[in-house]
Amino acid sequence: MNRLKDRVAIVTGSGQGMGLAIAKCLAKDGAKIVITDINDETIAKAAAEIKALGQDAMGIKMDVTNKAQIKAMVETTVKTWGHIDILVNNAGGALNTPYKLEEIEEKHWDLVVNVNLKGAFLCCQQVIPQMIRQGSGAIINISALAGHWRASLAGVQYTAAKAGVEGLSRQFAYDYGPNKIRVNAVAPTVTITGERMQGLWDKKSDEERERISKEIPLRRQSIPDEIGAAVVFLASDEASYITGITLDVSGGRYLR
Repeated sequence: MNRLKDRVAIVTGSGQGMGLAIAKCLAKDGAKIVITDINDETIAKAAAEIKALGQDAMGIKMDVTNKAQIKAMVETTVKTWGHIDILVNNAGGALNTPYKLEEIEEKHWDLVVNVNLKGAFLCCQQVIPQMIRQGSGAIINISALAGHWRASLAGVQYTAAKAGVEGLSRQFAYDYGPNKIRVNAVAPTVTITGERMQGLWDKKSDEERERISKEIPLRRQSIPDEIGAAVVFLASDEASYITGITLDVSGGRYLR
């Protein structure tokens, strides 16, 4: 399919894992990709993988909690390709912080909230003015089932941050709908996307892993491409009248 032909998509935290999977799905549907991450090596590798799919890509080292770096990334993107059509705020996660209340320190709370929630806000703040000038745009924020239910592999700092991401999505959808900017969120459940998530999963007991799997009506974890497919849909014209929602990609887990 070629639903996103010639559109420019920024995907934060896309050097590896879920972000890279999302970037590849967007590229396969025709989008030019801006890979952003904090690691030069993973950025270069990810950009090369996108180019191998036959799509234009560039990598920019950027910390989503650094406003100046985000501003520079947006300016570089517009200078290079002239427009920004899609923003995917993927950077985030539990970031290797504890999930037990007694082990969570203030620094853990600040890290998770800053990267997941403040990062999404700062990126929107820098990208939305460009989308207003264009008269269109689609923003997809990566939340989690934890944002409106509860977490299995992370602590309250993660749950609170993702709930904030969903609130931010609704507010921006309302505020910028008149500018033809759509803002939605995607909420996965447990998805093993890399060593960090695999490590968290492996730390669970056999009984706990079995319990979590049984809580999912489809009886399996999602795969990254299933999350990417949801992002592509919300970014495309097929979702032209959808804004302000959180799309659960959870195998029906919240039904439990």
